[in-house]
Formats: sequence, C-alpha cells, structure tokens
Amino acid sequence: MVKVDIQIKESTIVRPAEDTPKRSLWSSNMDLLVPTVHVPTLYFYKPVNGSSGFFNPQELREALSRALVPFYHVAGRLEKDENGRMSILCNAEGVLFVEAETSSTVDELGGFTPHSENLQFIPQVDRSSIFSYPLLLSQATFFKCGGVCLGVGLHHILGDGSAAIHFINSWSEIARGLSLTTQPFIDRTLLGARAPPIPAMHHVEYDPPPTLNTSNSDDPNPETQKNPKPTRAEILTITSDQLRTLKNKSRKDIADDHDAVYYSTFETLAAHIWQCTCKARGVSDDQATKLHIPTDGRSRLNPPLPVGYCGNALFTTAVLGLSGDIRSKPLVDTVAKIRGALKRMDNEYLRSAIDYLQVQPELEALKRGPHTFKSPNMNIVSWMTMPIYDADFGWGRPYFMGPAIVPFEGMAYIARGPSNDRSFMIFICLENNHMDLFKKFFYDL
Repeated sequence: MVKVDIQIKESTIVRPAEDTPKRSLWSSNMDLLVPTVHVPTLYFYKPVNGSSGFFNPQELREALSRALVPFYHVAGRLEKDENGRMSILCNAEGVLFVEAETSSTVDELGGFTPHSENLQFIPQVDRSSIFSYPLLLSQATFFKCGGVCLGVGLHHILGDGSAAIHFINSWSEIARGLSLTTQPFIDRTLLGARAPPIPAMHHVEYDPPPTLNTSNSDDPNPETQKNPKPTRAEILTITSDQLRTLKNKSRKDIADDHDAVYYSTFETLAAHIWQCTCKARGVSDDQATKLHIPTDGRSRLNPPLPVGYCGNALFTTAVLGLSGDIRSKPLVDTVAKIRGALKRMDNEYLRSAIDYLQVQPELEALKRGPHTFKSPNMNIVSWMTMPIYDADFGWGRPYFMGPAIVPFEGMAYIARGPSNDRSFMIFICLENNHMDLFKKFFYDL
C-alpha cells in the first residue's frame, strides 16, 4: 500500500447518547497479558449506485453514540486501581471519530497488504500518557472514486478479536436501525482466579520461547543478532480446490477408508503454514520451534462464558517441535500434533492457566511481543469463524476487511475471503529473505 495525501475534515469526541454507569471495570489476568496498544483494522466499502448520503458521517456518529450505551466501557479511559492493577474507568469520556478525505482512488493504494502506511487510515493520538487517550479510534476516509475506508483502532484491553468484531458489528446494526443481535456482557470477574489459586499443570505456553541456535545465525556476534532484520507482510489466498488438495495430504493413511481421521481446516492450514515457514527459514534440523495459537476459551470453559462476553478470553495453545521434523515429516504428523495440543485446552487446563498467571510476580514479563514469535517461532491467529464481513452500516457489506499491519515477524492471521467461494486469506509477516521461499512452498501442493 502506498501513502496518499489525506485531509482531516472533522474530528469529534463521541460520547454515549444516554447516561451510563460510572464504575471501575476490573481486568482479568487475560486482559492484563495483552499488549497495551490499539489494534488497527481496515474495512473498505464500494459506493452504492444512486444512493445519496453514502456513509453519512453524521449517521455514523449518531449510531456510534447509541452503541456506547450498552458498550459503555468503550467510552472509558485506562486507570490503575488502588492495588496498581490496570483497569477501565467507565466515565463516558467518549471515543474519537474522524472524517477525512483524499484526492486519491482506492486503486491507487495498490492493494491492501498490511503495512505501516495503512496506519494513515487510523486516527493518531498523543500517546505520552496511556491514561488520557480514547480506547476507540475510528476514521472514515472518503476517496475520489467514491469508496470509503473505515479504519478502527480498538484498544486491546477492551477485548480480543471476537469482542472487537462484536462491538463493530453492533455499531453497524444500530446504524441500520436494528436491535442488537447480541447484548454485551461486560463483567470480567468470571475469569478471576480461584481462591486460593491452584495451578495444577505445567503451562508450557508461558515458558520462554526457543531462541536461534548459534549455528542458525547469519551473524555469530550475539550483540548484532539482537538487531531486527527487515521484514515484510504479504496476503496469500488459498482457494477451495487448493485447500481440498491440502486436506487430502493430511488424511490418515489407513486401510479402512471409513475410519479415516479428518482434521479441521484450521488445523490443516496452521500445520501447512508452520511447515512452510520452517522450510523457508532454513534453520538446522535440531532447532527447537514453538507455535503459539491464541485459543478462544469462551466455549471451552465449564460453564461457558456468556454469549457476548466483552473482554480477552484467548488462551495460548503451545505446540513444540524440532524444525527438521516439522519440515520433513508428513504434513499429517504436524496436523496431529496441533490437534493434540488444542485438545489439551479444556476447562481444567484453562482454569489452571488463570491461576498460574495469578501467582506470577510480574505479568508484564509474560506479555507477548516481537521476541515471542520471531524465528524460530510462530504465532497463528484464527479469524476463520468471526463474522468480519457483517459490518454493514446501511450501505452494504465491506468488500475487504483485514489487519492494517501484522505487527511481528513470525505472526500470521487466517481469515475467510470476502466472497462465498470458501477461500481463505493468510496475512503473514516474515523476514524479507524468507518470504519468497515461503510463498513458493505454500503453493507447492
């Protein structure tokens, strides 16, 4: 994506349309473990022929104001409670909505590949104090061709991807004059630790990630190895036919075809991405590698979290292996390894994870970042079941939705394609010198 000249027409702080509860919203350990950042996503819309008032900013602001009544915590600010724990002060201070325009066309962007230039479609705020900026940043940018980009930056403490999509889709429902399909459940105490906390299992997901063996480094100097290497992100599409070919590779080769084991699309794609990444990186066979998979705990807990839970409910599934095994053994072996790790993520394991975090002296040390996912490791996020194309504000569904950036090397998102052709998009960031090889291996089915 290229940088375009954007003119800001109006910036507005949008507050709830009605009085809302004034309270401090407690944050669970899962909320405190995520990065303290706004997560930027982009929605692109095509103009509707003959429609007046396409993407009317006033209508968007009014709908947003009404959405902030049930989602009143979104209009709050970060604070620290009396124990120094980060929480949300629900004070109706409001969110930021920006109306902008550009003389460029959407086609001139050159595509929607995640890149730092995409942040031009997300409002910028003063970040000198995390306690003063809005938790939601939104910007409607109008292009000369009539298209619109809605850029949304939702602070990660507000929730995970499911919670973010729930809010944005609810905003769009209100804009269309509809009642909310799902009411938000804002209380996070359901993810509180037990009293006393009793972590009963070894939580390998929080162990330090493997580091590159010295033999795998281009530079033997440990100091210069700390410098990040140039990276780039790409969008790869896999069609339903290609996916069918890939799934056939992951079937158990046993005599009785009726007893064959079938694996999910995510398990198959995640294994393929991990395998191709290990091949592209070209590290030694004995190099340890760790795959992180954010796993939604909403339905895995017993009892399940309420529908509409607004918060972070992603637990990390960790899959360990040797790079040589991942890249050389049959794909089905890696798929089975991923399934086994995901199967471990039951109520007892998740409750133990919450308790494990509770007894840690400093959660900050366990936060994920570039050090967690870079070579030789990976993080694969599934957006496959999220209704990311349901954000219809009254002028049709978006024809593209995706992350503005892929923030770290070794990180990937899997999302459904915008059409109903059963294709998937993979948004992935790797080192420059690994990306072309990865693409070659990815499509070598």
